[in-house]
Amino acid sequence: MPSPSVRRALASTVIVVLVAMLACTTKTTTTTTTTTDSTATAAATDPLPGWNDGAAKQSIIAFVKKVTTEGTKDFVPPVKRIAVFDNDGTLWAEQPVYFQLQFAIDEVTELAPDNPQWKKNPMLSRLIAGDTKGFMAGGEKSVLAAIAATHSGITTDEFKTDVANWLDTHRHPTRQVPYRQMVYRPMIQLLEYLRANGFKTFIVSGGGVEFIRGFAEDVYGIPPEQVIGSQGKLKYEVKNGVPVLMKLPEIQFVDDGEGKPVGIQTFIGRRPIAAFGNSDGDQQMLEWTAAGPGPRLAVLIHHDDAEREWAYDRESPVGKLDKAWDEAVAKGWTVVSMKNDWGPIFPGALK
Repeated sequence: MPSPSVRRALASTVIVVLVAMLACTTKTTTTTTTTTDSTATAAATDPLPGWNDGAAKQSIIAFVKKVTTEGTKDFVPPVKRIAVFDNDGTLWAEQPVYFQLQFAIDEVTELAPDNPQWKKNPMLSRLIAGDTKGFMAGGEKSVLAAIAATHSGITTDEFKTDVANWLDTHRHPTRQVPYRQMVYRPMIQLLEYLRANGFKTFIVSGGGVEFIRGFAEDVYGIPPEQVIGSQGKLKYEVKNGVPVLMKLPEIQFVDDGEGKPVGIQTFIGRRPIAAFGNSDGDQQMLEWTAAGPGPRLAVLIHHDDAEREWAYDRESPVGKLDKAWDEAVAKGWTVVSMKNDWGPIFPGALK
């Protein structure tokens, strides 16, 4: 297990973002140019068919038209059409627990027979024994132990395979569907709409970058190089004659809160003209995007549909939306009501 100093470093990363959830007891394809006549007609008349008519939908469409109309003062060349998206709670669900933490918990439980040393850790031993309540009561220490055990000491390729296998074999605990189907159908349409209008779409998440890269291209049509997330340190090694990158239990970069604008500048090098989030952890990213010159679009997704998804905001330990909501109201950002602004929330039979 990591030394005390390493554990303190880990605590300042995405792991801390995941800690909050302990208080809580489909694959899509990228847009192509080949469509049927009916599909093309529908797209021409309504570019966001999964969104209900209203101020939120109108603001998004008006913004896209504004920045893509050549010959106007608001025209933005394609190279500068950058749109950034938070992941958890913005592109897919985040309740009742962050999916990455659920992945770590499942990995500990299932891989325990091959890792007898885990039983020496009091936090992991509880989880292995089936004492989930006791594990959760451990709070930050439990999360640190689970993440350290399952997110380090393996190669990046091995980790990617583990994530893919988990997504293929596990289902959401309450909806009982594969996690890939817990994506938001209206947001998938939005991604496709933006890309069809010359935007380059990026994920900017507090979650682990290697975890998100394990499914982002398959689920969202966003390639690995357009995913920014919290990053552990990597080490180059030659393992059995093959060059590999090993995941270490040390922190390279934390992509949450104030770290999001830093990550965007570091890895993209351009200020976005559109940003989408759902929580206080996205506030600085939206502020920084909205503060740039020319047309800007800052959007918050409000989880207010208890019947079809979940309803939570100011007091939620997961995806808390408090200060960012006040900021959105004060500065005129677009706030999307899942209940009022979206049609079917999830793809397929799960609505």
